[in-house]
Amino acid sequence: MINVLDYLENTIKTMSNPDKPAFIGEKSSLSFNELYMRSLSCGSYIASKELQKQPIVVFMQKTPAIIAAFLGVVYSGNYYVPIDSEITTLRIRMILEEVKSPLIICDEVTSKLLDKWSSERDLDWDYDYSTVLFSDAGSFLIDYNKLTAIRKSTIDVDPLYVVFTSGSTGTPKGVIATHRSVIDYIENLSEVLALDSDTVFGNQSPLYLDACLKEVFPTLKFGATTYLIPPSLFMFPVKLIEYINEHKINTICWVASALSMVAGLGAFSVATPKSLKTIAFGSEIFPVRHFNLWRDVLPDTRFIHLYGPTEATGMSCFYEVSNSYDYSGSIPIGSAFPNTEIILLDDNNNLPPDGKPGEICIRGAGLSLGYFGDNEKTNSAFVQNPLSIFPDIIYRTGDMGYYGSIDLEQGDSNDVQRVLFYKGRRDHQIKHMGYRIELAEIELMAASFDGVGLACAVFDNENSRIILYYMSDSVDKSDVKAFLKANLPRYMLPQTIIHCDNMPKTAGGKIDRVKLLELGSRK
Repeated sequence: MINVLDYLENTIKTMSNPDKPAFIGEKSSLSFNELYMRSLSCGSYIASKELQKQPIVVFMQKTPAIIAAFLGVVYSGNYYVPIDSEITTLRIRMILEEVKSPLIICDEVTSKLLDKWSSERDLDWDYDYSTVLFSDAGSFLIDYNKLTAIRKSTIDVDPLYVVFTSGSTGTPKGVIATHRSVIDYIENLSEVLALDSDTVFGNQSPLYLDACLKEVFPTLKFGATTYLIPPSLFMFPVKLIEYINEHKINTICWVASALSMVAGLGAFSVATPKSLKTIAFGSEIFPVRHFNLWRDVLPDTRFIHLYGPTEATGMSCFYEVSNSYDYSGSIPIGSAFPNTEIILLDDNNNLPPDGKPGEICIRGAGLSLGYFGDNEKTNSAFVQNPLSIFPDIIYRTGDMGYYGSIDLEQGDSNDVQRVLFYKGRRDHQIKHMGYRIELAEIELMAASFDGVGLACAVFDNENSRIILYYMSDSVDKSDVKAFLKANLPRYMLPQTIIHCDNMPKTAGGKIDRVKLLELGSRK
């Protein structure tokens, strides 16, 4: 297989009922046949513009139609760049200015937003671009001959999408995945999760992040079904559980904080998600106390811990939790997916002994191409494997891990497992609320506010909160809070803002983040 479109096409050819719902949203749904035809129409529209191997922005709300738009871009021989109105205007502008897409696919709501920004001169670019409503592109006359010719020129290392994450300079960075990296990921994930045509996913993640790959492409591969759970339900755990049971959702792949919210707010005393058979979690630490609450109410459900960065096209490690083991510390991230290798490197690029930490490095077909338009950053993170004598690229994650052992009681004998544990970040990038966040991005935004002289953000891991310190002679904390709320995504907003007269410094003259964190933990 060299193209992700093969998933959909093979399913359409072999399934007995192509009218089976593929993706179901709050107000609309698409069957496999509808998804296929609208994707072909959208692809034909883009191809008619003689665009190929270019970034095409898909700026739409979270509905099934956006997935047809993604696939339409792929049919046209281009790669999609997903954004959403949930992202702040400033961040959207930065992404659009970076990719300079010649075409933006919109819906009725996002089209009006673009018009509004253009009239306010928030989007004043020095290149030509056009917009199209998906309702028009998705009903365009299908040009089978043109799409066939485009398909023949596509290979598996061609870009499939660009997903933007935070960058160390405070600027969003676009990670470029390929058909090959996504196919490798989906094949391995499907095996680990034991997915099939009876799988019913409950999607939690935004569709502008790579996290949604766990539901989107397995749905196409197996002819499964995905419900796009309304985000508002995650504020009401009991209603969320009722939604899961009503739609017989049997598989969820959620960030750990979403699971913690359900367990921590006492929802299980009112309702139980009885239909769930497989629960995959990751992207951040899942408190063992909350995990045990889930395991207590669903003793027969499979729980699988997933770990992996966007730069490696999703998840790279997995660990299936044993029901017979008491995880008093942290839940392991386990071992590498098939066709993936995890290497730990110490500060001297040597393999540390078990129990000692090292930087988690990843090698394999799942690696992305790097960062869009930034070869310098790509070359600093995707590097030659120091343990290899032949050309061999690894991705240095910046995450720290160590190998340890777990003794599992198996009847009258013990099974000792050597597993990988996640230890934390080696820099100032964090994982919070399921998102990878560069604290520098928060600092840059705070410092851009008139009257703020210096800003520093730290993460209080014990209380799972972002603390922002700032220096100013005239700006009140409420003003800083309002400014950040207007200019940062919700998940990046500091939970605590502290005004200070001076920032503690290290001997080298840098801001002493350790002292700031100690100070913040007492407030």
